[in-house]
Amino acid sequence: MSTLRLEDLKQYSDVLRTRKGEPLNVRFVEPRDTDELQHYFRSLSTRSRYNRFFGALSELPKGLLSEFLDVGARERFSVVATKMVDGFETIVAEARYAFHAETSTLEFGLSVDDRWQGHGIATALLGNLECRAAALGAEHIFGDTLRSNQTMISLARKSGFAFVNHPDDWKLVRFDKEIHVAPKDIPCASWRLAALSRQADSPSASA
Repeated sequence: MSTLRLEDLKQYSDVLRTRKGEPLNVRFVEPRDTDELQHYFRSLSTRSRYNRFFGALSELPKGLLSEFLDVGARERFSVVATKMVDGFETIVAEARYAFHAETSTLEFGLSVDDRWQGHGIATALLGNLECRAAALGAEHIFGDTLRSNQTMISLARKSGFAFVNHPDDWKLVRFDKEIHVAPKDIPCASWRLAALSRQADSPSASA
């Protein structure tokens, strides 16, 4: 069971930085994001959508959209990275991740708007996901990508992931990384809030 308290999603938001130092807000998806989220996926290039979903999609099907918006259901979470563009909060990247308690692992997938690729957004978002994984109690974080997706493979390699053959699909490659997050660093809101929650629930806290 997750230690996250999802009554107030905004408390888990983080401010990251692009390669040029521009602020990037990473937060859980909210119902108000429905139209903007669909617009985001429709605006991705055909190749980017194919790399993200391993298939030809022009937008999120209704069922998948509902899953994206149902944060925390079955230990699955969706976040968006937004920045102000021409005065409007604009989604420039997204990620979805699932915590598997039985194996203490977190599985993720992400994408970045084609117009904002090359700005260090994916690197920053991936680092944030590692912290969110640690907050959930994960000991490893992993993802799958197409063998042809050299951009994702390069990102994973530079971020310290090890590569293994995918257990079910020869067209995919899996990358895995053991999580090492120092509590003193408090690198994301999820880690800090989870630590406070565990401290409040510990027997010594009520002694």
